Formats: sequence, structure tokens, C-alpha cells
Amino acid sequence: MDKKIIAIILVAVGLLAVAAGAIFLINSGNEDRNTSNTTNNEGGNSINKDGKIIVVYFSAQNHTRNVASKIASNLSADIFEIVPEQIYTEADLSWTDSDSRVSREHNDESLQDVALKSTSVPNWDEYETVFLGYPIWWGGSAWPMDSFVKKVDFGDKTVIPFCTSHSSGIGSSDTDLKAKAKGGNWQSGYRFSQDASDEDIKAWTDKLN
Repeated sequence: MDKKIIAIILVAVGLLAVAAGAIFLINSGNEDRNTSNTTNNEGGNSINKDGKIIVVYFSAQNHTRNVASKIASNLSADIFEIVPEQIYTEADLSWTDSDSRVSREHNDESLQDVALKSTSVPNWDEYETVFLGYPIWWGGSAWPMDSFVKKVDFGDKTVIPFCTSHSSGIGSSDTDLKAKAKGGNWQSGYRFSQDASDEDIKAWTDKLN
């Protein structure tokens, strides 16, 4: 075979290899981005189902409330709702409105220290495991949950965060909450779609051991 033809073939093969590698890297990058934005943190959470359990949650538009209620039902747990002194209205939650409450709070961190009606959970000392539920706001936990976590002593309780969102992943919201908290044996968080089905939630609670 002519040496020029062989050289051309070798160059073509090399170019194909480079192209294949580039496609792999691009796809891997997309997968990584999708994982960080939309998938759950499996974490292998472990709890004592025979111990007392409570689900503590903040919900602005019922999505987190629905998930929290189902988790509590599945685990025969008690439940406690975090309620701001000034309730968020639909207008407050309009994140596309630059003058809405959540937009102003997002742009001014000093406004994110949201006053709560109560952080005193009845019989708090009796609970061995605490689930913390919240919606994702701007890639992080909704600030009423931040306010609760900063004011409560988790001691040696097992703490498992969970969030709800339309498309965003849990991000670092679970570890950010841990950094703000006093005490607690914090485990990895879990993200539910805001329209998670009862079957989705039960599949997760059944995996806890």
C-alpha cells in the first residue's frame, strides 16, 4: 500500500479517536451537571425505627408539607411545622418579581433571618431521629429552615435533611444546614420532586434501616 495512503489512514484514525474522546468528555460533563442539579443523594441513611422520630418541616406551597406528612405516616413519626411570624403569601413567593418578598430577602442576606412563631418542639429531648424538610430556594434551603436550625440544639440526635424542588438538586443545602447547626449526627440529604408520588416516598422510607 502506498505510504501516503497509510499516512492518511493513520491521521484519520487519530482524528476519530480524538473526536470520540471529546464526545465522551462532553457527555460526562453533561451527566455531572445533571447529577448535581436533579438527582438525589442516596447516602445510605440509617436510623433506629424503634426510637422516637419527628419530621420537622417548612413548606411555602404545600409540596414539602405533602412529602413530610407521608414520611411521618410511613415511619409512625410525629410532625412539627416551622411557621414564620409573617406568613409567605403567593405574591411574596413570586421569585420572578424583583420586588417580591423572597426576591428582596435573596438580595439582602440580613432579611433572611426570618422570625419564627416557635422553635420550641414539644418533647424535643425524647426524639432520637429528626427529619428536616424544606423547599429549595435559589439552590439552597429556604431560610425559615435556616432560622430553625440555628436556634435548636440537636445534641446527639440523628438528623436527615430532605428537600423538594421542581428541577434543582439538593446541592449543598444539607451540608450547609449542618454547618449552621449546633450538634446532631447529620446524614446525607435527599431530594424529592415537588410532585413526588406516595410510592416514591415510600420507596425511600422503606430503604432506611
